[in-house]
Amino acid sequence: MRPSLLDPLFAPITSFSGIGPKIAALIARAIGRENADETRAVDLILQPPHRIIDRRNQPGIAHSPEHSIVTLKLHVDRHLPPPRGKSNVPYRVFAHDETDEIALTFFHARQNWLEKALPVGETVLVSGKVEWFNGRASMVHPDHMALEKDAGAFPLVEPVYPLTAGLSPKLLQRAIDSALAVMPDMPEWLDEAFLRKNGFDGFTGAVRRLHDPRDESDISADAPARRRLAYDELLAGQLSLALVRQRIRRLRGKPVRGDGSIRERLQAALPFKLTASQSKAISEILTDMDSSDRMLRLLQGDVGSGKTAVALFAMAACAEAGGQAVLMAPTEILAQQHFATIEALAQKADLTIELLTGRTKGKEREAALSRIASGEARIIVGTHALFQESVNYHDLLLAVVDEQHRFGVHQRLRLTAKGSAPHMLVMTATPIPRTLVLAAFGDMDVSRLTEKPSGRQPIKTVTIELERIGDIVARLRDAISNGRKAYWICPLVEDSELSDLMSAEQRHAYLAAEFGSLADVVHGRMSSAEKDRAMQDFKSGKTRILVATTVIEVGVDVPDASIMVIEHAERFGLAQLHQLRGRVGRGSEASSCILLYKAPLSETARARLSIMRESDDGFRIAEEDLRLRGEGELLGTRQSGTPGFRLVDLQAHGDLLEAARDDARYILQKDAALAGERGQALRNLLYIWRRDEAIRLLQAG
Repeated sequence: MRPSLLDPLFAPITSFSGIGPKIAALIARAIGRENADETRAVDLILQPPHRIIDRRNQPGIAHSPEHSIVTLKLHVDRHLPPPRGKSNVPYRVFAHDETDEIALTFFHARQNWLEKALPVGETVLVSGKVEWFNGRASMVHPDHMALEKDAGAFPLVEPVYPLTAGLSPKLLQRAIDSALAVMPDMPEWLDEAFLRKNGFDGFTGAVRRLHDPRDESDISADAPARRRLAYDELLAGQLSLALVRQRIRRLRGKPVRGDGSIRERLQAALPFKLTASQSKAISEILTDMDSSDRMLRLLQGDVGSGKTAVALFAMAACAEAGGQAVLMAPTEILAQQHFATIEALAQKADLTIELLTGRTKGKEREAALSRIASGEARIIVGTHALFQESVNYHDLLLAVVDEQHRFGVHQRLRLTAKGSAPHMLVMTATPIPRTLVLAAFGDMDVSRLTEKPSGRQPIKTVTIELERIGDIVARLRDAISNGRKAYWICPLVEDSELSDLMSAEQRHAYLAAEFGSLADVVHGRMSSAEKDRAMQDFKSGKTRILVATTVIEVGVDVPDASIMVIEHAERFGLAQLHQLRGRVGRGSEASSCILLYKAPLSETARARLSIMRESDDGFRIAEEDLRLRGEGELLGTRQSGTPGFRLVDLQAHGDLLEAARDDARYILQKDAALAGERGQALRNLLYIWRRDEAIRLLQAG
């Protein structure tokens, strides 16, 4: 049960005056909550402003620069309402100060309201943008107006929050003020000495300071209030991961001790020699699984570094020990691809392998479930369908989760509660910097694959301006006549009036005019069957150019595709560009990646493209991506539904992450059930940051 102290913070935002379902939906969108019904007061108080408007600049009318926000002290001279029936003519109020005159302009305004707000003969304060026309100053719809005697209520420094179409700054500010008004005083969950050392306020004080900035330094990542709340967010994350891990450790794993026979047959069947880092990773995994402490290991490796082969050896060891292993992929295309890759090798090693996805239906599904329950199926590949209630395992020893940079860590860790407590291996193709591994996974053991398998050709990367597209088409014509295949990636699915980006459908039409039926298209809006057909035609060589959106970034293995064209490359992040580039260079042919960009480039885009040209080291690229874009983008949190950070900036708060990890460890050593005084306060912290799933684990014992 959530402590009653927190009830005001978990009031729905529709309980505040003036916020109905429509406004609530706009606020939810603006602050990054997916569901308006689940948006609470706590989400508003944890929404940081991203800049300030400083209304302290009072230069006088004559000295007000064009388009700048100023505050003016004015004497109101006269009102000029529009003629009757002319609602398209604005209402004007004329005023002056000692330097000049100004017209305050209002559209569709109510006369009685304006006469009360700006009485003739009174001195008033107004703030807004000044425009100059033919030497005369005007201000359209001032942001704030107040009589001189009410100047105390006039906001001279104003926080600015992210907005969405249809939501006014005033409405959002009013909602945030309502949430702040109901915020209770919290018992302190941070150590007294730590607070003093860092100059941190209490939680309530820090929240109030966050929303009441006095100057630019108050909204920087280094501001004490921001750092205090960022630390809370990191501690909530580290503590919940540590609780999940504690729970996993408490469920004893089964030691996996195979005799090596299946692995020997696999080794003989492999068409390549394992790299040194693959061998090292296999050894680390087997050592972990040889214990009754459950393995929880992250296998990081660039696209094409051979993660699946490593996982296969781990799964083979489980089969040798008489048990089963599952390999779970995020999409059906990827699950089918893993199955195709593994099946050929598994047959040579006498390993029974099963595919189970949402598409496995009827008798075929019943037969598969029966083989899984009896233990006949040793390795089971599939999507999240692997963990539905109807699936029973004979003896599940290992769960391999291919995350492809879509982390739903808590859900994945929960899934291992099925049946016995299997060991767990999480594979990711995003080379994540260490700080991000810590933030997303807690203190997980990590194996890294740093080499490409032998025989892989380097990929030549070039940047070309979009205007030279004719040259690219000519080069493609030569390449295709020599039997080669190419991907062409576009950022959008269909044409949009709002964007000058080339859509996949538009580019496909252009290329089909040049190459006829050799050009095809695949994108996320197509049905699974249509996508499969397009991929199959490309794989078989029936088509030679595949125009695609980034759906091909995750999975899709066509070894003889050797050209990758990425249109509007300046619009993609580094990690994404690197992932896409990794789709070629998988066969024995030399491959190339052409980054088409539209000039002029921003500084960040130029830096990104030059890193892509210089390096194919995924780990260096990931570090640069973190520096240029921030962690939310790199983890793909927007797409994955994982909560990205709200107040943490890992570039600025990396030192706090280490401290939060150490603090979480210390807390659980001292009070594993969070039952003491500090433990109870920390439960509030977990609720506030929506990490209460970890509390339910505690209650489940």
